[in-house]
Amino acid sequence: MAFDLNSDQTLSKAARKAELLDAETERDLAIAWRDHRDERALHRLINAYMRLAISVAWKFKGYGAPINDLIQEAGLGLMKAADRFDPDRGVRFSTYAVWWIRAGLQDYVMRNWSMVRTGSTSPQKSLFFNLRRVRTRLETEAAAAGERLNGHELRQRIASEVGVSIRDVEMMEGRLAGSDFSLNAQQSDGEEGREWIDLLEDEGEQAAEQVEREKDDAQLREWLSSAMGALTTREQLIVRSRKLGSEARTLESLGDELGLSKERVRQIEVAALAKMRKELSGQEHELRALIA
Repeated sequence: MAFDLNSDQTLSKAARKAELLDAETERDLAIAWRDHRDERALHRLINAYMRLAISVAWKFKGYGAPINDLIQEAGLGLMKAADRFDPDRGVRFSTYAVWWIRAGLQDYVMRNWSMVRTGSTSPQKSLFFNLRRVRTRLETEAAAAGERLNGHELRQRIASEVGVSIRDVEMMEGRLAGSDFSLNAQQSDGEEGREWIDLLEDEGEQAAEQVEREKDDAQLREWLSSAMGALTTREQLIVRSRKLGSEARTLESLGDELGLSKERVRQIEVAALAKMRKELSGQEHELRALIA
């Protein structure tokens, strides 16, 4: 069920004209939906309490979200409440639904407040929606008592009031203090102004680093080629197959190819590597510098 009306005023008018349900009718409709999935009963129940959803949605308008989106989100919360409502518990649907509506709106506001996730835990949500109100009240109470609170003392009291850490209060203040802006926005009004993204450090490989790396790679290849040149053709085959391929071949597969036992292939490999180490011993210091 979607709320595809043209404006919040249209939806508000429709909601005001909806019937007012007494407790017995409300319970009958809820049972019809729960037990028989009667969509007409659900539609009637939702329409009757859409005015409640709109009323709650308007309380979140100060967080910058379009009221149409807030009302849509409140309607979704209302439908979730209808789907989970148990009429046998003796609670009115409006009492149960208002929690789902408010929870859905809180999640929506926090998801859309910033591209950076503002918080997901219950204490973080409480801090997000109550920080300004609690700060104002504490400042007013302190002023009435003749106190002057510094920033740290005020954060301590807010943290104690809301039940979070001072660190959480500091982080939330920072998130609420600023807003997102595009990295492609210009730093000045002129046409030649740099964009903010130009100030970000390029984490990729710089030209000088690339040249140095390519030079080092070339030197390593040269030394490796020289060391391989000291080996016999069979030793080169074994070393390449065991050490230089994308996947190391097994001793058994090489033994089958060369007509040797696995142990003999292993011995040839050990001897070949020893030759290479000896050949590379003159470049020991240079190798360590390159690998470091």
